[in-house]
Order: sequence, then C-alpha cells, then structure tokens
Amino acid sequence: MVNVLFVCLGNICRSPMAEALFKDMVAKEGLEKEIFVDSAGTSNWHIGAPPHKGTLKKLGEYGIDAKGLKGRQFTKEDFESFDYIVGMDASNIRNIYTITGMPKHPKIIRLLDLTSHKNDVPDPYYTGDFQETYDLVQEGCKVLLDKIKKEAL
Repeated sequence: MVNVLFVCLGNICRSPMAEALFKDMVAKEGLEKEIFVDSAGTSNWHIGAPPHKGTLKKLGEYGIDAKGLKGRQFTKEDFESFDYIVGMDASNIRNIYTITGMPKHPKIIRLLDLTSHKNDVPDPYYTGDFQETYDLVQEGCKVLLDKIKKEAL
C-alpha cells in the first residue's frame, strides 16, 4: 500500500481538494487497494471542519465526491506513516520540516514542482479563485499519480 498525504495551511481548501481529486483519479484507475489518500493542515485552525464551501462547490461541479472530508492537523507521526507528503506551497513545506524536525527529505514534495509550473498552488481562501486552484491541483495530481505508478506500483 502506498500512502499519500496532501498538506496545506488549514486543510479546508487546497489539500482536501487534492485529496478528493486524487481519490477520484485512483478509483478511476482501479487502484483503491494500492493507494491510500489523506490530507492535513499545518495549522490547527480547522480541526474537524468540513472543506470550505468554495472547495465543495468546485468539486461538485466536476462530480468529485467530497463526503467525509474533515480538517485535521499534520503531525510528526505522519512523516512515518506516509510515503508521499505533498505540500501545496513553499510555506507548507517549511512548516512540514519544522513539525517533523527533519532536514529535506525526498518524500516531501511541493505539488507543482512535479509540473512545468514549478510554483505554489494559490490559496483560494485568500484569492477567491477556486477554478485556478482546481486546475493546478488536477494537473499536479495527474503527474503525481503517474510518478507513483512508475516508482511504487
């Protein structure tokens, strides 16, 4: 089993969007028994909260199931439990390293570093642009799934 964790700041916009999208992609490939997907936030602001209404609306527009998603905080133990820890921006990556106390590690990656964009996934909590975030997350997730299929399955 390959374990994938998406991480953003609050775990209500970008990382649950990535979790839901990636779960959908994994299911469409018939890989649910090989890949486990979760998400977390580096802050404790939204523990137990559902995704932001803008995230839910955008996922709904594309027929992506978001049932059961609830905010949780990233923990040091997540480093041991997950094979791929995927941050949405450089600040998330720095926070992951701070929480884990680890120096740079290859299992910790910024999502768009896998794509031609090589930058941060903008936070729609601040930008209000859930479509831009969806498009970038979808692109990153496609590349990540291909990477996992080549490296780990």
